[in-house]
Amino acid sequence: MEPASIPAYARIDCDVFRRHPDNPILTGRSFPTRMRAVYNSSAIKTGPGRYVMICRVNQLNHMTLLWPADSTDGIHFTPRAEPYAMPTDPLWRSVARSVYYDPRITFIDGEYKVFIACEGDQGCRVALFRSPDLQALEFVNYINVPSNRNMVLFPEKTADGRYLRLERPNNESGKGNIWLSHSPDLIHWGDSHEVLKTTQLWNFAYSGLGASTVPLRTDEGWLMIFHAVMNNCTTREYSVGAALLDLEQPWIVRHLTKHPILFPEAPYEMQGCVEHVCFPCAKILEEDGTLKLYYGGADTVQCVAEARLSDILHACKHW
Repeated sequence: MEPASIPAYARIDCDVFRRHPDNPILTGRSFPTRMRAVYNSSAIKTGPGRYVMICRVNQLNHMTLLWPADSTDGIHFTPRAEPYAMPTDPLWRSVARSVYYDPRITFIDGEYKVFIACEGDQGCRVALFRSPDLQALEFVNYINVPSNRNMVLFPEKTADGRYLRLERPNNESGKGNIWLSHSPDLIHWGDSHEVLKTTQLWNFAYSGLGASTVPLRTDEGWLMIFHAVMNNCTTREYSVGAALLDLEQPWIVRHLTKHPILFPEAPYEMQGCVEHVCFPCAKILEEDGTLKLYYGGADTVQCVAEARLSDILHACKHW
């Protein structure tokens, strides 16, 4: 009997994500005062027909703000009158002197925890904020020494009551692998495990990875949607991949997409302040099994794409 032939390539004949026809859903002109760009924003569903997005907004001089916006359908967002107030103490002005950005929202302990990356005089640090309703953000503390970012907090604790986060310690090139750490109190972190290496995703992630979105519990594992970086001759391409992590030991990858499930194709992803970028920052699973993925396009506009959760799980196991 002849041995079964092994395909020389993956036979992919459909798209996992569908870009929303109203993309981009926010631009720099969507705000009460003129802005250059809005992108890499995080969103969460706070109740039936209630969504809040924490928008990363670039002013005309590229200094950042975090600006809340509200929606009743998770697609059409209306920015509030003012951005969030940030700390004004000398340490914040030093830590976040250059930029504060890439918010990540998790609901746990009956309130919203928000991780915000900061860059300034101390390299890259992540600040923890808290809020009962996302009307305002209360600063808690910094939760790492430099240089570490792309942190997302799991929405559940471990059986022994510890918090978990995914993170991306920076290497000498500023990019690296995804790790997982534990904490008893959200301030002190350790018991760390390497989760996913760039070398496991040649070629589309060989230049860097980031956890990007809060893990989602499914029957088949924790769904991690991540961003992947590939250097090419003229720029870097940011695309989107997915993995299923073990429910009990989430540093173990059970299934992994070897191909991106969303990559730059649309004009608003190919052209902008940074070309060739789809950068995911949040996902929301709706009751009908549709998953909304919120991502930045070309570091210029805010976008959303939708997929069936079942299609994402299929891609994790078969792509």
